[in-house]
Amino acid sequence: MKKSTSLLNILQLVIPEEKIRPILEDLNYIDVARKFTVYDLFLFLGEAAFRQWDGYRDGAQRMPLCGQRAVDHSTISKKARDVPFELFKRLLDLMIGLCNRKTRRALGIPKELLIVDSTTITVGLGRLPWAPHKGQKSGVKLHVGIIGDQGELHKVTETTGYAPDLKSCPDLLDSRFILVADRSYSKHKLFDSYQEQKKRQYFVIRLRDNTTFTNSIPRLRDRTFEGGVEQDFTCQLGKANALSQNRFRVVILKDSKANPVILATNLHWQSPEGIADIYKKRWQIEVFFRWIKQHLNIPKLFGTTPNAVYGQLYTALLIYVLLKFLFEQGNATVHLSAKLTFVDFDRLFTLQTLPPEWRIYLDNVTLPASIN
Repeated sequence: MKKSTSLLNILQLVIPEEKIRPILEDLNYIDVARKFTVYDLFLFLGEAAFRQWDGYRDGAQRMPLCGQRAVDHSTISKKARDVPFELFKRLLDLMIGLCNRKTRRALGIPKELLIVDSTTITVGLGRLPWAPHKGQKSGVKLHVGIIGDQGELHKVTETTGYAPDLKSCPDLLDSRFILVADRSYSKHKLFDSYQEQKKRQYFVIRLRDNTTFTNSIPRLRDRTFEGGVEQDFTCQLGKANALSQNRFRVVILKDSKANPVILATNLHWQSPEGIADIYKKRWQIEVFFRWIKQHLNIPKLFGTTPNAVYGQLYTALLIYVLLKFLFEQGNATVHLSAKLTFVDFDRLFTLQTLPPEWRIYLDNVTLPASIN
């Protein structure tokens, strides 16, 4: 692969136009445009996320500088409104499959973590009347699963801001990983289903502070707890109609501010300190949300329809996956003295001021064989 220093060139090589056509056919969308096609919109949204453009009007003025044919901002807006956002969601899935490391365990006990949470993007109520949130605001949610130890994006789905996180959880589950989540994913009947399904879903999930523990039995231990852990026992969770059918393990610890953190899990072979360490890795998804909001224009919604909003958000996440892949492979390729942090790589790449060794790498970047 040559002459690929710009992100736009790499994006076109990773997902060429012919990969979009069968998806459009499956979605029954006929692209009749000649001047600004669906593929042109995809490239525009990719550049808009990477370069943090302010909107359709701003992007229309800047796109010729990135090698795209100039069109009026109203043309871009109309196209974004009309193209089904399911296209961009499928393209994100495609990019995840192409760029993420294939080291999934098909058998045995999983070791990698799938950290699940959501982030809400809010605007004024008049901007997205179809997605009311709170008070005079409207908003949408991205429900995300990342592979914790690698920081890889794994699964994403979308809802409006009012939708509870539990509603999206089934779309994010994957029994090849240990599910790690906060209190909004804590429902005892779901824990039962995780335990009883054919391929068990292992999990470490924080419980609400007022959870009732029924028939609790302390786990035997011959040494004192460490790392802030205070209790380790098994029990049924809840009471009456909310009582879990199965017994689960509960580990209680104190956070840095001495507040209780109550964890439920079906990992019975781990030490309580190990359970606590697994949950503490949940901070990685907060770092992920902070990064995409600061670097990929996530809070700046260009359009006002579901297609325009979700199409923009899914394309931005696709750019994250591509950048993460280029960074990880680049850091493994360049000399030790030229290694960068992800933040520095993104900033220097955007400014086109990467060190010479990185520019050489991008000019000759090798993509996985499955892409070619």
